[in-house]
Amino acid sequence: MTSFDALIDLLLAVLTVSLALGFIRLNLGPDVPNRTVAFDLIAFHAVGMVALIAIRHDAPMLLDIALVAAVLGFLGTMLLARYLEEADDNDR
Repeated sequence: MTSFDALIDLLLAVLTVSLALGFIRLNLGPDVPNRTVAFDLIAFHAVGMVALIAIRHDAPMLLDIALVAAVLGFLGTMLLARYLEEADDNDR
């Protein structure tokens, strides 16, 4: 194993821990905006992890999965933001 592979493994471990913390924040809340930010964080971590795995295993096809995950994460965040915006409009 080269030092580059060891560095990627270290980065994957750090992202895994950070992803777990993001899931805890998503579960605990305390409100919808915090959950939206946690969802966005999880989406970014998923993209980063898939990209690192693609680099580690020399599998460029996995980058397509990272691209789809990035788009879905963005759309999910936009939908939650739209929901929050409409909920604020109904309160007025």
